[in-house]
Amino acid sequence: MNQLKLKVPPVVLLLIIALMMWGTADLFMSFSFSFFASSFVALLIAFSGVMFALLGVYQFRKQSTTVDPRIPEKSASLVTSGVYQISRNPMYVGMLLMLVGWGIYLGNIASFIMLPVFILYMNRFQIMPEETFMAEKFGLAYLQYQKSVRRWL
Repeated sequence: MNQLKLKVPPVVLLLIIALMMWGTADLFMSFSFSFFASSFVALLIAFSGVMFALLGVYQFRKQSTTVDPRIPEKSASLVTSGVYQISRNPMYVGMLLMLVGWGIYLGNIASFIMLPVFILYMNRFQIMPEETFMAEKFGLAYLQYQKSVRRWL
């Protein structure tokens, strides 16, 4: 299992989970739901996710550090400003919000079963290895940041 650490690009995982949500919704049609303006709500949540993730990318670009999470050793600086004052992983929070929007758009409660899969995978194979590296590279500054800002929200 260790060979999965930092190997699957988060955007690829996002697409895999989105496809799994679609398949689950198709398989369990009896769990379908709808409500007034569900498409609008889905779009609003997904768009919020895109914006949250882009704010994270913006902060990385602003500090001239890599946005590729598979190679944390290329991190040039510890980013703690902007959206990183709210979440240590705004790009992943943004992806989760996109998946929530997708689940609402699909209109099937069973599809939401894939959200914990996304979170668990990201925590274990992406975030924890990143945190280990960041603690080694940035030492006390990262540890203090880690104590003051939550991993997700």
